[in-house]
Amino acid sequence: MVEKQGEDTIESLYSAQHMEVTIVIPAYNEAAGIRNVLQALTVASRQWGTDVNIIVVDDGSMDETAAQAKTMEGIKIIRHNYNKGYGAAIKTGVQAAETEWVITYDADGQHSPDLIEKLLPAMTAECDLVVGKREGYKGPWIRQPGKWLICLVANHLTGHHIPDLNSGLRAFRREQFLCYAHLFPNGFSLSTTSTVCFFKEGLNIMYVPIRIHRRNGKSTIRPRDAIKTLMLILRLTMLFSPLRIFLPTSVFLGCLTMVITTYEMIFHRNVSTSGAVLLTFTGLVFFFGLLADQVSALRRDMGKRLS
Repeated sequence: MVEKQGEDTIESLYSAQHMEVTIVIPAYNEAAGIRNVLQALTVASRQWGTDVNIIVVDDGSMDETAAQAKTMEGIKIIRHNYNKGYGAAIKTGVQAAETEWVITYDADGQHSPDLIEKLLPAMTAECDLVVGKREGYKGPWIRQPGKWLICLVANHLTGHHIPDLNSGLRAFRREQFLCYAHLFPNGFSLSTTSTVCFFKEGLNIMYVPIRIHRRNGKSTIRPRDAIKTLMLILRLTMLFSPLRIFLPTSVFLGCLTMVITTYEMIFHRNVSTSGAVLLTFTGLVFFFGLLADQVSALRRDMGKRLS
């Protein structure tokens, strides 16, 4: 058994190292560090024995990000005319890729090339998504409470414990990503939404432990980010499990209707208009939930039928 496991490991390493992959790097105002990131990535990729294509998507930067990236040979540069968002840059890069596997990689210095080397052995025929599970430093502390809350909701929606919900270092099959790309937002929540989507669709996901560096530059958080967090929770719920909202609500309203109706029958010998209205509202909430669930399923299936 040990020998067979060793042979399987060697075989998976061999197949991973002889595949062709595309690394997509979304960049916005990263002129200070993008050249160093690309240089380190280019040098390291030559030692992997893997055909690597690198695409930098300049998401409407106001600095010299694109100019710095162009100083590196063999890098494909795609520019957005204006800032569309992290998720939009990822989708542009994936659409431009021509390989089976695509890896997303940050331009701010948090990732190092050796982390990609850890993902490669897991990129096998049995897997659809490989995510770098961050250990130790996971980003600015001020963002962690919101991420923790979203992770709780995502675990509830998927029925799985998700080790790392929004890690930016991940490898996925391009075809699978494009099947659901119409569901993914243009902002930073693309990572979160795509992870939940892959879990909900029953695709094969593997996590690989990694350690990231602190980003180059300062990460900021604004009051509106709290609103975005709440909206993301609602959006995920409505997109993947709307009945998680509507079913408990209708059950609560139904119980409340029974209590009110029972009270009125015992003490007033009749059912008031408010009880009838509440019963009608309970039914509407339940059937609206069923309708929302069907619409959600159709939206998720749309990409499969178009591909």
